Amino acid sequence: MDTRKQLIDYISADAVFHGDFTLTSGKKATYYVDLRKVSLDHRVAPLIGQVMLDLIQDIPDVVAVGGMTMGADPVATAILHQGAARGLAYDAFVVRKEPKDHGRGRQVEGPDLAGKRVIVLEDTSTTGGSPLAAIEALLKVGAIIAGVAVVVDRSTGAREVIEAAGYPYYAAIGLEDLGLS
Repeated sequence: MDTRKQLIDYISADAVFHGDFTLTSGKKATYYVDLRKVSLDHRVAPLIGQVMLDLIQDIPDVVAVGGMTMGADPVATAILHQGAARGLAYDAFVVRKEPKDHGRGRQVEGPDLAGKRVIVLEDTSTTGGSPLAAIEALLKVGAIIAGVAVVVDRSTGAREVIEAAGYPYYAAIGLEDLGLS
C-alpha cells in the first residue's frame, strides 16, 4: 500500500471524530480532525514526513519548515527526520504565539532564517489564520516564504485566504480523501 493511502487510513481511523465541535475559528463543525492523535504516533509520524516531503519536493531552495506551535511542530520534525533519511537537508523552526518575555525574547525558534526560503506548515487548516500569523513573525526575522503546506485541508477557505495573501498553498490530503466531503 502506498504511503499516502496508509496515512489517509490512519487519519480516518484515529484522528477523525464525529459530533458537535467548535473550531479555533469559532466555527461549528460536525466532525473534528485532531491530527495530534496521529502526528505524535510512532507509526504515523514517519508517514506524515514522507507524504509532506513528496508534497514539497519540487519547491526550490527551501532550507527550513515549521509553523505555529503546536500543530506544526510534529509535522516539521517528521519532515526534518524523513528528509535526513532521504539525504535532504530541511531544518525545522517553531513560531511561538507571542515572543518570549525572557531569555532572548524570540518568537521564532530554530536556525537563523534571514534571507532563507521557508515553508510554513499546518496540521489541519480551517481559516488560514495560523499560517498567516506564522508568516507575520517570519517576515520580521527576514525569512522568505516559499509557500504554505498543510497535511489536511478542511476546504473551509484557508486555501483562498493564503493565496489571496500572495502565497502558494499545498495540501496533502483533502476532505474527499477522508470521506468527509
